[in-house]
Amino acid sequence: MRNYSIRAATPGDLDGARAVMLDTVYRDFGTGYVPRWHGDIIDLAGAYLASPRHTLLVALDTSDGEVAATAALDSRGPAHPPNPRTLARRYPSGETAQLRRVYVRPGHRRRGLARRLVGELLAFAAADGGYRSVYLHTDPGVPGVEAFWRSLGKVVWDEREEPGGCGVVHFEVPFA
Repeated sequence: MRNYSIRAATPGDLDGARAVMLDTVYRDFGTGYVPRWHGDIIDLAGAYLASPRHTLLVALDTSDGEVAATAALDSRGPAHPPNPRTLARRYPSGETAQLRRVYVRPGHRRRGLARRLVGELLAFAAADGGYRSVYLHTDPGVPGVEAFWRSLGKVVWDEREEPGGCGVVHFEVPFA
């Protein structure tokens, strides 16, 4: 059984975190790196370390120090486009904690890492005091992610039900 240490990322963790994220967008999403969707992955420090209202967490495998999982939070609500206008209005930037980049390397899955990371992000958002809601969107085509997010929150928009929708599912997650 492996042990993990979860903490806020430091500049020294960014290469390992970026590797987890890029592996995920190539392997699990099949899209590869798309700048308009994944620009934060290249500038992790600017996206998550520069603002006290943002954070990037890493789960480190204590046996080798490898970044096994990531999870991030920022104060940017869903932008329209590409997201539905209704969601952009409901979850405005500055008042919305958006969960991002909750990714676990395949060899470390099914050990509760994502749930622990999300719990830490929810505590971070609650401690901030300025967030009214927690939002995220996910690709339900990745095995296990829809059931995981349904266990933590509620669906607020399912684009699979829209004609020509891109298949993204949007969630609101209650604070810890």
